[in-house]
Amino acid sequence: MTVHVEIGSSGAAGAFGGKGHGVVFIHSCPRAVTPHLDWALTRLFGKPATVDWAEQPIEPGAMRAEILWAGPVGSGAKIASALLAFKQVRHEVTEDPSPGRSGERFAATPALGLFRADISENGDVTVSENRLRSAISQSNVAGGLVAEIARLIGEPWDEELEPFRCAHEGATVRVLHAVV
Repeated sequence: MTVHVEIGSSGAAGAFGGKGHGVVFIHSCPRAVTPHLDWALTRLFGKPATVDWAEQPIEPGAMRAEILWAGPVGSGAKIASALLAFKQVRHEVTEDPSPGRSGERFAATPALGLFRADISENGDVTVSENRLRSAISQSNVAGGLVAEIARLIGEPWDEELEPFRCAHEGATVRVLHAVV
């Protein structure tokens, strides 16, 4: 079920230099939308997207897929942007950290929209000082500091996506979000 894709020309470096890699998790996509998503990925990858779609067992009529990608640094954001056009699709895109650059995680659901976070080398979500200051100031208005921090680290997205992550026995890649 996992597909490996090399984005763009081999050896190409991104806007930040170097080569990046990561994973695209399409957790649920309506069956009728899969060809359109394939076309969007083909345009982005610069070659035919051969996505290996599988049934999503917890959402009848939906499909799921996993794509391991390698390409220019910054490709994760381009993939997430392309997938964002499909509002009914639940997905996550990761880009691993590379020298001099944090990794990134994007998650999107129909109900919550898009979430983006910087990811450290050990896989933790990192939150900048300015975002923390904003959360503290918003906490008096929006329901408390705990709720604001949960939003900053993507907890609502994790809660919605977790059943989809675990639903397929044959899944080869897992996102670890509660490692102690």
